[in-house]
Amino acid sequence: DYTALATLLFAAGGLIGFLTCLADPAFQRYFLGPAMAETIERREMWTHSIVSIKPLAASGIMTNNLTVSFGAFAAGITGGLGTVYLLITNGLLMGLITAACWQAGMAGQLFEFVAPHGVLELPAIFIAGGAGLVLARGLLFPGSLPRRYSLTLYGRQCATLLLGIVPILVVAGLIEGFISPSPYPALAKCALAAVMAALLALYLTKAGRK
Repeated sequence: DYTALATLLFAAGGLIGFLTCLADPAFQRYFLGPAMAETIERREMWTHSIVSIKPLAASGIMTNNLTVSFGAFAAGITGGLGTVYLLITNGLLMGLITAACWQAGMAGQLFEFVAPHGVLELPAIFIAGGAGLVLARGLLFPGSLPRRYSLTLYGRQCATLLLGIVPILVVAGLIEGFISPSPYPALAKCALAAVMAALLALYLTKAGRK
């Protein structure tokens, strides 16, 4: 399953980032930038600025998530190299942030922020990455089909997947802009994450079926 492979690539990048950050704290400063690294060192979340500009932040987050997801798919045309790169580097960044927050004693705060929207955003990115790998398969291994026809065939199948994740990313962007950085209790955010995960599972298993 290509979505599972995309998930593994992201997880591999995350593990590399996490372990590298623990071994060399300077690595996190290089990737995260001085401002964010210093904010974490002060044991402060960098998400406070989102709260004051919620509508604008939500719009920007949606745009970014859609860009990353569609980019992971489109990069499949490079034979999958671009898709693999995007998945690993995004996982690497997530691993770095997780390690940095864990070292600063902020793992709980990070989980509280990521959980509500992450249960939607991350699976959507994995699905888009899997679609990019499918596109690469159509390009590299057309089988008995002409390469152009194979690419068109797989591309149409993947386009359906991409259209399916758009509403997921829109909802994730709204939650990340309005709820994730808010002062709501952690229990409420975790409960929302559980509800969103259940709704996502229902959507992925029932959408498009009679």
